[in-house]
Amino acid sequence: MVLADRPAFRTALTDRGKLVNFTARFATDAERENWDVHATANPGGGNVLQSASFAEVKSHHGWKPLFLVLESQNFSSYNLVLEKAYPVLGRLWYLIKGPAVETSGQVPAAVGAIREFILRSKLPVFAVKIEPDIEDTAEARAIFREAGLQKTFDLQPNDHTAILDTTPEPNQLLRNLHSRGRNAVRRAIREGVEVHRVEPTPENFRTMYGLMSHIEDRSSARLRSFEYYSRFWGNFAQAGQGRLYFVYEDGEASVGAFVLNYGTKGTYKDGGSKPQRSQYGDSHLLQWTAINDLKAEHGIVEYDFCGTPPSDSLKDPSHPHHGLGLFKTSFTRTVTDFIGCYDAVIHPLRYRIWTAAGERVARQIYWRRRHQPFY
Repeated sequence: MVLADRPAFRTALTDRGKLVNFTARFATDAERENWDVHATANPGGGNVLQSASFAEVKSHHGWKPLFLVLESQNFSSYNLVLEKAYPVLGRLWYLIKGPAVETSGQVPAAVGAIREFILRSKLPVFAVKIEPDIEDTAEARAIFREAGLQKTFDLQPNDHTAILDTTPEPNQLLRNLHSRGRNAVRRAIREGVEVHRVEPTPENFRTMYGLMSHIEDRSSARLRSFEYYSRFWGNFAQAGQGRLYFVYEDGEASVGAFVLNYGTKGTYKDGGSKPQRSQYGDSHLLQWTAINDLKAEHGIVEYDFCGTPPSDSLKDPSHPHHGLGLFKTSFTRTVTDFIGCYDAVIHPLRYRIWTAAGERVARQIYWRRRHQPFY
């Protein structure tokens, strides 16, 4: 059953048993000018992939950013929508890391309000792709399935991720790390490893991109273009939401990381390193330095290491991100599995064409033309 058959999902029961009604609209000019203030006030504290800086990046890479507001009697939710248009089919909406709601039970209601807004406004949207920051549970999957939401492949690296609680004071926070991470940090400090926060210059961006290419050599990762990353890093640095760190060895950068602060959340967005380095614990000390800097300067309450294998595959050495998972879980033992991507069907026939062939063809054409990921 597709979403068009389920108008009752415009409301949802909260944990307190009260009905929540949602309405949807585009943001006003004033709201867009202060977008990050609103988005970081979302349930859950907002997500950096809903930010104004990220919207500007995607506007140069095949997507049209739209700014959607969901309103209920309890809270407002500010959501970035990425739109692409296709001949015959119409438009696809991608609510990246949205809708931002409090519970899984509110997602069908939020999606119902979005569908109603699309139909009322006569927008030629055939499907809405969602990926709310809701943990993957049997209950959540059942709610989504009952609402007619269609499970599809996941898109973001942190749909499975390690998140560190950064609220303890520094000494306790260090003690809270996994013993592997704690020992690596202490040894790096003892052996005089130095972490440098560097200026967000084109030269340093080139160096960072070069370090990331070493990671690509050792994994199945596929880098986006330098232009994409430099725009991303530059946007967030200019907004005061991003910073670049290097560790040097023999006068050259050997480890690099670009980290983000968005509201009260920190994120390890991009990293790279040279193989066969001699300074033990350099990557760990870089992360430890960034975490404490963000905690002191921005009051972050959590730090997202942005991508691990799923929790049930952490010990699988054949997983392409096994090594990254080992590094990231040396800071926090637990992995959070989010529910990932689902499609809300607006126009059933056009959606069937999209899933049968349209999406595959669109991705192939985009790759042949740009040699870059479609999403």
